[in-house]
Amino acid sequence: MKEYKIMGLSLPVYFSLLAVTIIAMIFDVLPGGMIGAFAFMMISGSLLDVIGNNTPIIKTFFGGGPIVIIFGSAALVYFNLIPESVTENVTTFMKGGGFLDFYIAALITGSILGMNKKLLIKAAVRYFPCIIGGVAVSLLLVSIGGLAFGQSPAESIAYIGIPIMGGGMGAGAVPISEVFAKGLGIPAEQILSRLVPAVALGNAIAIVFGGLLDRLGKKYPKLSGDGKLMDIGEEELKIKEEDEPFKLGDFGIGMLIATVFFTFGEIVAYFMVKFTGFDIHPYAWMIISVAIAKAFNILPQKYEKSCANWYKFVASNWTSALLIGIGIAYTDLGQVISAFSPIYIVLCFLVILGAVIGTGLVGKLVGFYPIEAAITAGLCMANMGGTGDVAVLTAAHRMELMPFAQISSRLGGAFIILLATFLVPIFF
Repeated sequence: MKEYKIMGLSLPVYFSLLAVTIIAMIFDVLPGGMIGAFAFMMISGSLLDVIGNNTPIIKTFFGGGPIVIIFGSAALVYFNLIPESVTENVTTFMKGGGFLDFYIAALITGSILGMNKKLLIKAAVRYFPCIIGGVAVSLLLVSIGGLAFGQSPAESIAYIGIPIMGGGMGAGAVPISEVFAKGLGIPAEQILSRLVPAVALGNAIAIVFGGLLDRLGKKYPKLSGDGKLMDIGEEELKIKEEDEPFKLGDFGIGMLIATVFFTFGEIVAYFMVKFTGFDIHPYAWMIISVAIAKAFNILPQKYEKSCANWYKFVASNWTSALLIGIGIAYTDLGQVISAFSPIYIVLCFLVILGAVIGTGLVGKLVGFYPIEAAITAGLCMANMGGTGDVAVLTAAHRMELMPFAQISSRLGGAFIILLATFLVPIFF
């Protein structure tokens, strides 16, 4: 226990900081604005993350820390366990203060620019058809299932299919809720409260499917590459880990480029509405512009690395804080509780089943092993991003497939955001 650390801090130091924060909350003197928000969100988020990652069953089947952070912080509000001033400050920081957009800008820019271009180019021809096949079949099955239970196909796709296939919380459900809010005129927090249960349950089912597919591959060896996605050339597609030193100034460069890409998305969205009437969320234009910059080497490689380093900094230090904000500002626990039902579980199951079937079949057609295609392009699309990737691949005993899981979590999630942007005005 003497060597155990929370957020890199020794336990005496961490709990001292926690005590100061709690005392400030008790006497209602926690600073307003980003200082008080960061203090509360980081200190509480790191603690809930540790609890979730060390709780049996939760850590194995439900994504561990992220789920506990979101629902734990939502419970603090639901049961009035934190002062209203803290709730209001965090909500303002997340929405009016733009912390959510700030985080997403770093995530999208850094994750896309930080990927191995050679991997993207060589895998895209075969891999993206698998993703599309999985998404198509999963949305088809959930729409049919919803119709059978008296729910409209559009509602089943929007609130169950799309969030599960969206790549997790921070890069999936949250920006998707913003896209839906803009298109439907409904508050984002109201939408997110309906998306979060689907993401959580879908992640759990995806992990279970990972273990089942591993067993299926052992029973039918012809369907499995035993950890290899395809027969030829896979070694060339593996991401080479680089551990090059970087300067602190890289963080500033990455932050600037990320925020300007976000701004560019806003500009394009504005002129599209003004001159064409076509209202597409700025996130979508941001994703497209970053992908174009990566594909055509518009930015020097050193600046791409700066964006990747900034993304890693933001993700490693502020993800727990962001999830606290999501739980407080965007998650209505009452709505979440009312959402669960046997029908809801069945529909979530159909999404995962469709992802496995679609990616397995298309993977076989393009030369992939069906089991590995289903695990990477299917389950790693349907889980909760990075933590879900680790959980699914661990359950499937195929950690060597992590490079392809990253494509699903990063670019696959971006594809779902784009898909949601185009589907909302068509079906709603």
